[in-house]
Amino acid sequence: MYKTLKDGQELVVALRRDLFKIENVDIVVCPPYTLLAYLADALETSNIAVGGQNLYWQDEGAFTGEVSPVMLKDAGCRYVIIGHSERRQFFGETNENVNKKIKASLKNGLIPIVCVGENRQERESNNTFKVIESHIKGALVEISPEDMLKIVIAYEPVWAIGTGLTATPEQAQEVHKFIRDLLKELYQEEISSQIRIQYGGSVKPDNIAELISKPDVDGALVGGASLKADSFSQIVTKASEVVK
Repeated sequence: MYKTLKDGQELVVALRRDLFKIENVDIVVCPPYTLLAYLADALETSNIAVGGQNLYWQDEGAFTGEVSPVMLKDAGCRYVIIGHSERRQFFGETNENVNKKIKASLKNGLIPIVCVGENRQERESNNTFKVIESHIKGALVEISPEDMLKIVIAYEPVWAIGTGLTATPEQAQEVHKFIRDLLKELYQEEISSQIRIQYGGSVKPDNIAELISKPDVDGALVGGASLKADSFSQIVTKASEVVK
């Protein structure tokens, strides 16, 4: 929940300037709803796509305050974040809701970025894999193999977000491999090997290269470092250098 229209426009102007040569990684910005249509227009001819931060699973109706997948698509979105840790923590997001939102986004041609991850208590109780399995299986109920190929998974170690604690690249890889193996069980290796699994825990310019070099880390869901063009551009640029 950052950026006025003026702030957002300044940010994407800088990103277009800094990142226009990047061709080997996909770049997405997910601003607040109030900025979506404006920034989608500003980025229409660029290499940067736009996504929403959340959606409701109905196309329309008496759901005051909600935003539908139809509205996101109309505003210029190609992606949407679903089940972000803050939605789970502060707004009661459940695995069942996440599943409904995934189906709604797929029906409307949006690419879901589905977030999973454990909090500090769950990690310290050695329940990381149990929580991740619950999130993955709950989110993917009745999702076909064909639709699974359209989904991005984002691992958020909640305990490493804004706490001063940092997940090491090895810890990230351990969980990403667990997710990959779980997807292999659910959908077979041919599909699991193609699914992007992003890492989203205090990603910064100084740790992105080591993170992205891990075999099962396919990208980053960037938080605070995305609020400034300089840091976000550095993250994208360094990631592109690793994946060449």
